[in-house]
Amino acid sequence: MTAQISGWIGTVLIVSAYLLVSVKRMNASSRSYQWMNLVGAVALGVNVFHQQSWPALALEIVWGAIAIFALARRP
Repeated sequence: MTAQISGWIGTVLIVSAYLLVSVKRMNASSRSYQWMNLVGAVALGVNVFHQQSWPALALEIVWGAIAIFALARRP
């Protein structure tokens, strides 16, 4: 049950971040956007790890790494 909730939270965060950027309510280079992607990737990663969906887990690891890289480059 916890993995399912985590997966839904991650999905909502990632989709919301993308939607906010798409409608120009958030900048793709903002810390908020990157944090939403990072937390979303970790939360969704918990779910796909629990389900042993290895390709999806690889995607979430890369997604999270991109967010970390972007956050580290921000002044």
